[in-house]
Amino acid sequence: MNQQSISVLFYLNKSKLNQKGLCPIKCRITYQKKRKEFSTGLFVNPEYWNAKRQIVLTGDSGCKSKNGQLSLIGQKLNNAFLSLELASNDYSINEIFDKYAGKIVKKEDNVVSYFRRFLAKKSLLIDKDIKVATWKKFDYVCNDLEAFILSAHKKKDMPLNKLNPQFLEDFEYYLKTVKDQKQVTLNKAIQRFRKPIKVAVAEGYLDKDPFAQHKPGRVRKEVVFLSTDELKLLEEHQFTQPRLELVKDLFVFCCYTGLAYHEMANLKKEHIVKGFDGNEWIQMKREKTSKMISVPLLPKAKTILVKYDEAGDCALPKFSNQKINSYLKEIGGILGINKSISHHIARKTFASTVLLYNDVPMEIVSELLGHSSMKITQEYYGKVVQKRVSEEMVRLMKK
Repeated sequence: MNQQSISVLFYLNKSKLNQKGLCPIKCRITYQKKRKEFSTGLFVNPEYWNAKRQIVLTGDSGCKSKNGQLSLIGQKLNNAFLSLELASNDYSINEIFDKYAGKIVKKEDNVVSYFRRFLAKKSLLIDKDIKVATWKKFDYVCNDLEAFILSAHKKKDMPLNKLNPQFLEDFEYYLKTVKDQKQVTLNKAIQRFRKPIKVAVAEGYLDKDPFAQHKPGRVRKEVVFLSTDELKLLEEHQFTQPRLELVKDLFVFCCYTGLAYHEMANLKKEHIVKGFDGNEWIQMKREKTSKMISVPLLPKAKTILVKYDEAGDCALPKFSNQKINSYLKEIGGILGINKSISHHIARKTFASTVLLYNDVPMEIVSELLGHSSMKITQEYYGKVVQKRVSEEMVRLMKK
């Protein structure tokens, strides 16, 4: 326990002497070197107050009643203190006063246990509002949080009301040093941790967000994509090994549609429809954001669909993402492309080389990629636009 007792002191506020010559009796409680003062609502002539014994003397007509009330206040304060002392090891002087005053004490809980409840509620929304992969990412953060508290505070958990900006800084340092997380991964972890904290504020467990002033560490976002020449080199190369030829075609298909792996793998013939303009479009729901995407089927993408047109519902052959990424590295080595190629690079190539480098406006790019907001597109591809402008200016200067 933190302390065996609290200090209760009654005193006169002589600076508030009223017209009848009476002073208000105030009460001061002290706990862990912190004070809380409040008015008792009682008044007394200073001549009939014994400061040492903290009682009203018999010269005052209502001395018995006033002393009884002072005794009752002291007793209620001690009862409030003892009640909190038995219930918890962590509480403040304001919570003692609130308990004494009969105020509704705000809800109390611990950080990890609240996060676990938050996860339990979110689990019911899997395949409704969120994907299981998203839920698991929150779960990983909760596990890291629990390990951090045990490492830094030697406890399995700690009260929500003890959270402060320093806690978040220490957690970031732990993720960076112990978990060896890069800044971009670390920022995502902190973002996911802050989500249940904001819910805790809304539910009355916290008066305010303790991390409201937090700013994520800056991350240099460099978009890696194939240039026009590299894409052309890849398209025109004929691989003798069927597995490499297939992976190349799947990659090129996504370079001209912007589909992520899950959308490509789940693409069915029913997703290819005739649009309002008479041309064929891919229309399907993006797995990550659950947003409907509509992508016009460009000639090179259509050629690949025709090449692999087989009986069945699937538009393209099935191939695991792991194998695709492994074979793409092999392809990059054969063609001399000095970039770490993965399937996701196709999506970035679509946005950069196919769209932005051909003067397609940013808002159209955002729509075709199925981003949840324009801000995401600008953050990732703003520098691509700047590079394009720079190249055009160089070309202009040469003229």
